[in-house]
Amino acid sequence: MQLFIPAVLLAVAVQDVPPPATPIGHWINPGGTVIVEIAECGVQALCGWVRWASDRAIADARAAGTDPLIGAELFHHFVGKSDGRWKGKLFVPDLRRTHAAELRLIDDRHLKVSGCAAARLICKSQLWARTEPQHVSWARPLRHQG
Repeated sequence: MQLFIPAVLLAVAVQDVPPPATPIGHWINPGGTVIVEIAECGVQALCGWVRWASDRAIADARAAGTDPLIGAELFHHFVGKSDGRWKGKLFVPDLRRTHAAELRLIDDRHLKVSGCAAARLICKSQLWARTEPQHVSWARPLRHQG
């Protein structure tokens, strides 16, 4: 009986350990105009592709020369750092520019996306929210870009 109790306690303790924090999943921008899927894209790197966009976001991107927007890689080669940040490149489709950027999980439901341009003189951050396209009635079907 003495061996049984520690084994049960160990099993319960292992089940209570939360999974590591990761931005892998689907995220919607603050304006609700773009959903990006973040997934692994190489050895210990993350990328993010547009899986849904509003008609306005599609038109803005098209006017700037990004067509199609659906499937475009916005987050490129983000590598995790020891302090919980991921650093990589961010493509801004309506400007057709790529900038150094950082992703940081605020909590399991919120992702801070930050990027800088002009030698870090112009910086901007947004708070994105985790979402699942199948729960969003207006989501378009996903097309995986490999």
